[in-house]
Amino acid sequence: MPGPLFPVPALDNSPVSGVDSASGVHESAFILSLYSLWPKADILAGNVAKSWQSFGCRRELALKIVHAASELYPYMKTGGLADAVGALTGTFADMGHEVSAFLPGYRDALAHPAAAGAERKYRLKIEMGGQYLSGDVLAFSPRRNLTVYLVCRDEFFDRSNPYGNGDRDYEDNADRFIFFCKAVVETIRLGELGADIVHMHDWQAALLPLLLREAERRFGTTLAMKTVFTVHNISYQGLFPEASFQRTNLPEEMFSKDGLEYYGQVNFLKGGIMFADRVTTVSPRYAKEIQTPEFGCGLEGVVQTRADDLSGLINGVDTAVWNPSTDAMIPANYSAASLAGKRDCRNALLKQCGFDPNSNTPIFGMVCRLFEQKGIDLVLENSAFFTGRDCRLVVLGTGDKRMERDFRRLATEFPRRIFMCAKLDEPMSHLIEAGSDFFVMPSLFEPCGLNQMYSQVYGTVPIVSRVGGLVDTVRDADEDPAGGTGIMCEPNAAALRDALERALKLFGNKPRYAAIQQRCMARDFSWKTAALAYEALYRDSL
Repeated sequence: MPGPLFPVPALDNSPVSGVDSASGVHESAFILSLYSLWPKADILAGNVAKSWQSFGCRRELALKIVHAASELYPYMKTGGLADAVGALTGTFADMGHEVSAFLPGYRDALAHPAAAGAERKYRLKIEMGGQYLSGDVLAFSPRRNLTVYLVCRDEFFDRSNPYGNGDRDYEDNADRFIFFCKAVVETIRLGELGADIVHMHDWQAALLPLLLREAERRFGTTLAMKTVFTVHNISYQGLFPEASFQRTNLPEEMFSKDGLEYYGQVNFLKGGIMFADRVTTVSPRYAKEIQTPEFGCGLEGVVQTRADDLSGLINGVDTAVWNPSTDAMIPANYSAASLAGKRDCRNALLKQCGFDPNSNTPIFGMVCRLFEQKGIDLVLENSAFFTGRDCRLVVLGTGDKRMERDFRRLATEFPRRIFMCAKLDEPMSHLIEAGSDFFVMPSLFEPCGLNQMYSQVYGTVPIVSRVGGLVDTVRDADEDPAGGTGIMCEPNAAALRDALERALKLFGNKPRYAAIQQRCMARDFSWKTAALAYEALYRDSL
């Protein structure tokens, strides 16, 4: 049986080379030396490691890349994180890189047909505070150069939902994702994956930079040359009571203002931002926004300290999944050269929603999680527009129960104008993108966003707020008559009402609407393009 991660022998707190523990060195200096953010030739705690070059620093050859995330399409999806990680890992594999992707072994993931042939690679014993918990790591390869690892422990992951029961988060989420991160580290070690890059996503995987370096220090080996941490949404931070820190088995010094401590709690996201070698967000605009009090959610000061290592890279569209000319989830395929299939999709959407199939009025579509961030209240405040003007509104999403009730009430009162589907429905999301005339996305903040890009690919004109990645991916048609691809507004109810009125006017001008539609479909949002930016960042970090 493989040895456990962070085994029983106590942590050796002997001075790190170049740091005298008796000299009064500031705590942050100790932490930075223990988990170095700079290239290192020697492993810490006096153990000589292989040099970066002999370990495999390949600036031109294929890279060994490890991704870790709490969602991965098509095995588990609640939002854009799954799409982004699934497409990025697949694209890198197709580019010839050797890719490993780690995902918790959720019930739905294990039930996916692709996982049917998964084999158990390791039986792990993971130290969690003062006890050891066992778990299995299953592996399968869905495509060339890509191996998916499922970290399994029924107590933690055999659940119908990944994060909570719908009304509240699971109380043991800290333990669940500490276990996940430690299992990833142990699998990298036991499997001798020799990672050039370990790329982790959001708070659920944010402890990996620290846990990797701590394992290197303990075992006297190099597990990863460099780490990259992506903040997909800084408002979700993984905040837990101080008691949960004990289960990390990290040095006590790490629970401090220069470590994981945040106003007396443990902040997982803070750890990823502070201790990864490079930090990315999912759009250039969002990289700037999260350094401000308005968008930083209390971590703007932490982000500012990593400004030199921070990059904003736009996500892409997985054209194997989101492509109107090949999409198997829509009733008819189409392209910019021939839009007849889009009219068929529009008719199918009208029928699916119980609307008049002969309606020629504009269809406004929405696909999102129903939370405040998405500007849902701005849409509800404009309900009179959708009930009073000659148009249709189709909403697909789950989340806040009050918002769900409000949309259900409107759909019940105005069944010929508003349709609400409160569930996760991937085929329906494709039909809405293909069959709508406009896509409504009035987010209060939006790190990147994917649906505004899906919409353009499908020839559906987006209506978006002037925030985050929406600014980086949509051009306002009035401000840029020759290059505009959508309608932009400030994130408030009055501005959204004006944008909706502009949409009605645009829809009435068929030649102008068609020109904007063509410009939308001509844009290249493919992950092949987006992945090149990540590859450049990986190679630059090495």
